[in-house]
This record gives sequence, C-alpha cells and structure tokens, in this order.
Amino acid sequence: MLTNYLKIAFRNLWRNRGYAAINVVGLGVAFCIGVFLLLTAYMHLTFDSFHTDGDRIFQTYLFSNDPENPTKSGNLPLPFAPALSADFPELEATRVMTGRKSLVEANGKYFDKLINFTDPDFLTIFSFPLLAGNRETVLRELSNIVISENMAKDLFGTANPVGKRLRMGNDGRQKDYVVTGVAADVPDNSSVRFDALVRIENVPNYQDGKDKWDNNSHTVFVKLPAQVDQAAFENRLKPFAQKYYQGAIEELRKKKAQPDARGDLFAVRLQKLANVHFNRDLSDSKGTPIAVIYVLMGMAFFILAIACINFINLSIARSFTRGREIGVRKSLGALKSSLFVQIWSESGLICVVGFLAGAVLAYLLMPAFNAQFGAKLQLAYALQPGFIALCGFVIALVTLVAGGYPAWQMAKFNTVEVLKGKVTTKRPGVLRNALIVTQFTLSCLLVCCTVIAFQQVGHLRQSPLGFDKEQVISIPVGTQVDGRQVLQRLRNKLANDPTVLALTGTSVNLGKGKDRVSSRSTVGYTNKGKKISTDVLLVDFDYLKTLKIKPLAGRDFNRAYASDSVNRVIVTQSMAKMMGVTNPVGMLLGDDDDTTGTKSQIIGVVPDFRLYSVADNANPITMYLSGSEPIHYVFVRVSPQNLSGSMEKLQKVWAEVAPQSEFMGTFLDENVDAWYQNEEQLSQILSLASGVAILLSCIGLFAIALLMVEQRTKEIGIRKVMGASIPGIVLMLSRGFIKLVLIALCIAVPLAWFGMQTWLNNYSYRIDISPWVFIGVGLSAIFIALATVSFQSIKAALMNPVKSLRSE
Repeated sequence: MLTNYLKIAFRNLWRNRGYAAINVVGLGVAFCIGVFLLLTAYMHLTFDSFHTDGDRIFQTYLFSNDPENPTKSGNLPLPFAPALSADFPELEATRVMTGRKSLVEANGKYFDKLINFTDPDFLTIFSFPLLAGNRETVLRELSNIVISENMAKDLFGTANPVGKRLRMGNDGRQKDYVVTGVAADVPDNSSVRFDALVRIENVPNYQDGKDKWDNNSHTVFVKLPAQVDQAAFENRLKPFAQKYYQGAIEELRKKKAQPDARGDLFAVRLQKLANVHFNRDLSDSKGTPIAVIYVLMGMAFFILAIACINFINLSIARSFTRGREIGVRKSLGALKSSLFVQIWSESGLICVVGFLAGAVLAYLLMPAFNAQFGAKLQLAYALQPGFIALCGFVIALVTLVAGGYPAWQMAKFNTVEVLKGKVTTKRPGVLRNALIVTQFTLSCLLVCCTVIAFQQVGHLRQSPLGFDKEQVISIPVGTQVDGRQVLQRLRNKLANDPTVLALTGTSVNLGKGKDRVSSRSTVGYTNKGKKISTDVLLVDFDYLKTLKIKPLAGRDFNRAYASDSVNRVIVTQSMAKMMGVTNPVGMLLGDDDDTTGTKSQIIGVVPDFRLYSVADNANPITMYLSGSEPIHYVFVRVSPQNLSGSMEKLQKVWAEVAPQSEFMGTFLDENVDAWYQNEEQLSQILSLASGVAILLSCIGLFAIALLMVEQRTKEIGIRKVMGASIPGIVLMLSRGFIKLVLIALCIAVPLAWFGMQTWLNNYSYRIDISPWVFIGVGLSAIFIALATVSFQSIKAALMNPVKSLRSE
C-alpha cells in the first residue's frame, strides 16, 4: 500500500511539476537559510560547553554601585586570586592573563604565537584536552610551557616536543622554556584562547605588581565545590570584599552611594562560564549579546514559518483543481483516512525533497557564507546530536503541519459537492487572512530591523573620531624586530621623501589591522579624593601631528625638551573635566598619597578622540613618552596623491629596515571600518533574511491570489457580463489585500520599534529611530503586495466570461 501511495504521489507531482518546483524551491531556500542561522546560533550557544563540570566554573568580577555609573569589571589585580585561595581553601582558582603575541623560537624557526599567563590549576579547572603530559604537573615549574598541537607542528614537526626547549619573549626579554605538555587546539567556541600556557609569574614586572590591589590586569576563574550554590557563595564573599576593598567602599560612601537590590555598595560576584561569551560588560565589549543570538534563531523560524505558510496556501489552492479527483475516489469507496494518507504522502515527499535540497545547498554555500559574514561554521556542528535533534523536530513539524493540514481539509470534502465542482473550505477567509497577516508581519518586521541596523552602522561609521583617519598608513611592527629601532630607521630612510608628511609610533593600533590585535591598558588615580580612571597610551614624537589632533591648551611632545620622555603626559579634554579643572596644564597627575615623586606633569590638553570603537566604553586618555617601552605600531601620513604608490613604496622600504617582519600595512580608514564588523555582519544577515522572507512572502501571496481567483471565477464572469470594467475588477480583487497588509504593519511596527530600541540601547552613540523608516517599509510592502496580486487579478479580469461560466 505504501509503495502504491508513493507511486501515485510521484505521478501527481510530475504532472504538476510547476507546483512541486515552487514548493521545493521555497522549502529548500528557507531550510538552507535556516540551517545557516541556526548553526550560527548553535555555535554561540555552545560556547565553553565542552568543559567537564562547566556548571561549576565561574568568572569573578567586581561590582560597584557608583551613583554616577554602576560598573562591573572582570579585570582584577594580581593578589586577588592568592587572597581568595587563602581565605577559601576549598576553592580552586586560576588567573588568566592573555598576552599579545610573542616571538617563539625553536630549531631556528620563528613564529608569532598567542601566550596566556596563568596558574598551575588552569588545566585542572578547565577541560582543554591534553595530548601529552600530566595536567596536574605540567605547569609546576616556572620554566614549564604547554603548547598547542598546531604550535608543536610548527616548531617541531612530527617529533615529540615534550622535553624540548624553546625560547620565547619580546623586546629583549626572551626566556628559555621546557615543553612539558601538548594541548589539543582550542575549539572555535571557546572564550579562552591560547597557543601556549606559561606560569603567570613570568609576566614582566610581576614582582612589582604582585601585591598591588589597584593594578587590574587579568581575569580570575574559580571552580566551586560540588553542591555549593552560587548565590550562597557570593554571600560568603561579602566579608572578602570588605576586607580587601575597604578604600573603594569608603569612596562610594563619600559619594552617598546607595546599596543595590542585593544590599551591596561594592561586591565580588560570580558569572557562569556559560555566560562569559555573551557578557559585553566583562569582556571590554568583545562579547556577543545574547539578544543577537535570539534574533538569529527568530529569523530562522520566521523564514521557515513563511515557507510553511506558502506550502499550505499552494496546497489549498491546488485542492480546488483536484476536487473532482477526490470526489471520484470517495464515490469508489476510498476512506477518509486513506485519502489523507495519500495526499499527505505527496506533501511529505515534497517536504523531504525540499529539506534535502536545502541541506545540499547549505553544504555547497557554507564556504561562501563563512567568507561573506566572517563566520566559522563547520559541518561538524551540524552533526552534533543536539543540532540533529533540532533539525529532525523542525522537519517533522513542518511535514505534519504544512503537509497534514491541507491533506486533512481535502480528505473532508463532501463527495456530492466536489463532483458538482463546488469546493469550499470551512471559513476560508479567516485562514487566508491570517496567513497573509502572519507572512507580511514577519517580512515587515525583518525589513524594519534591517533598515534600522544599516542606519546604525552608517551612524557609527560617520561618528566623530577626533582624528583624521585619511591618508594614514598603519603598520604592525610584529614581534621579530625592535619597534623603536624600526621607527628610527624609517625616519632616516623617509626623511627627504616629499610624499611622507608625518611619521610616529604607538603601542595601540587605531581600528583593527591585519594582525587583528587589540589591547587596552587602564590606570586608576585618586585625585583630590576623587577616583579617576583613564586609558593610558604610549606614543612617540609627532603622534598628534600625524593624526592632525590640535592641542586645546599647552603643547605637544617636543624633542627640544629632554624631560618630555620622563613623567610628562598629555591628556584629553574629558580627563581635565574629571579632574574638575578647565586647564590642567602644569598640574601633577597621580595618586594623592603618592610620596615617591613619580607623579606626571600635564603639558597639554587635546580634544577627546576615539582610541577604541564607539561601541566600547569611552574613557579619558593619557598619553606619555617612554624610551624603553616597546613600540608596536608605526603610523605614516602620506600625501593624497597616488596612495597605492605610497603603500608600495613603504612595503619596499619596510623590507630594508625590518626584513624579519612581514609587512602588514593598512590604511587607517580601513582599520576603523573594521571596528564595526560585528554590526555590519548582523546587518548583512538581516538583509539576507529579510530578502528571502520577502521573496517567500510574494510566492505565498501569489498562491493566495490563485486561491482567491479559483473561488471567484464565476463571480468575475458574472460581473463582466453585467458591465464591470477591468480596472474595477482588479481594484475589487486587490483592495482586500491592502487592508491585510496594513494590519500586518500595525503588528510589525511596534515589535520592530521595541526590539531595535533594546538593541540600540547597547550603544552610547546611537541613532533615534525615525518614523519615516516604518512609513517607507509600509509603502514598499503595499507596492510589493499590489505588484504580486495584480498578475492574477489582471489575468482573471481579462478572462472570457463565457469560458468561466461554461460549467453552469
């Protein structure tokens, strides 16, 4: 019987190839896009899920209920973890300081690798697979190093690296290490990333900072004992916060701060490891907001829902052409159940073929999707049991609902009525209108969100940076050369080049260059009893000149003043405001209780400028010179004529002054654009989803127009006989759709406004949503609906009334 059902299903579908093709294409495209979106969401939702006892691992952070701006900070001082372990011996704790890439040398091979400085408990708290070595002892000694599988292959090939020596470090601070372990390469869905692990005591100036509670430099992770509740342990941490942060608590009391809902002015709190990836507050705005993940999942289900609605619409529309077939079958004794199974088998076959087509399409397009959106999707994610179960549930639900409902409706047709050609469904207007409203609500919602997201990205790109990003080339120095030496060699080589207008060096890049490295250093001062936090930036001479930043007061660093390289700083305007003065030039900057004479004198004030993305928190900036600290980036301002030629010239000069280091120069405006990569990717994904949704909605609208024309063919014929004009008939058939689109807009607009307001609140520099966005989307939706329906409407209006009334 099943074989017979399938044969009939194949024959019917082949006879109606156009109908089948529309459904297969619609379901295939929807499933393909759904797979991409759900895979992206699944990858983010499974971040850090591979750790054993991950539900017991937490990141510690500091909460301060400052009346001006309540803050959370995951950066902690070096003595924090040892004090925590001493006060709570049952606790496992580890410090994690992510360093910038370091130069690693072994067997005459040199590589730049990402080194994490940590404690011996790191590999007992986290479950990163260890391919060689004992996780209990691999970091016992200060000279021990654990390297990744990829790093082992780069340095030692196929040989066993355990016991071998390598040399690592930057800026003349190289040190020998012994390989004691090899870890599997870190998965893409890990918040903690590294190429190698060494003890945190190897950090430069560790001895100077190991007892300082005001120098925040790293994160701390803890593993709670089994059966210990997070909330209960946070209550136990209150005496700890009062013991070691009494100064911060007293300062809050001076500000007349009030306890929060949990009764805390200042507290040490815990964040679940599963939430680390989603918390932008504790990751310097590098995290992915969970709301974005929910948006991706919502878009996937929206698109699948629209495709399912199309399937239902086309199935019901087609039922009117199969009415007599069903009537004949029922008159010959076919049971309602057998008819249901027969018709449902056809629908199920279309669903299965559509989903298989979508899976093949997703497989073929995955590399292009990864390249376009900077994603890291892998086929392995789709083979995870959880994702397979989710896809199976979706396929079963779509097949059951989209295929089963029309089959059930057709199986219920009255035999006598269908043989007379009178085919009706129960309350077809309610179902049809509900489907139209649902489709266009989802489509308009996605389009509104897409337009607003693109406007926000454009707003971020046009935001004032405070410096001139045009005609400036940024070159990462790398770890294989001394940045100061390279900077001086470049100055000597380019001193007489008329196309080079200015040249400088710095420790922090502006935007994201080819090295993709971003670092941030923040220092806190107590000035006249007021706590001040500032980003510190190492610069070289001509930094302001290169970026065309003009001082508001005071002067720039000058080679004529030998003291400028010692305890002299330039601050931004917001720093002066925090100090409570208009012109701080000549004042000393440092802690009130600093009696060592190391306070810095302010020699200049400049306008605020963006050192980091406008999506990140903006701090005042303090710039200083140093003769010993490393230069990591070189900025070169060139003349606007022949920019590509200037880049080529710099590449040739770089090969002469730094032959060991790869040239990775980029224009600063490109780097700044990369700041908004995440927002732009979200906009592009929304654009893709909304485009597919509109396309599928138009197919669905076409199906409903077909259904409507099938139902009203004789009415149209009678109207034409009675003298109705073609424009009048087209207007009659189309105006109902306009009302439904308007209803969809009334539902979609508030939802889009609320959702995008919530998203925009994550940005300190954001747009105000304009009502013209919704007006424009509404007019576009009405135009698209009319254009789609008009084809069937005009076709019906032009039909010969004799032909439409012939059966009467």
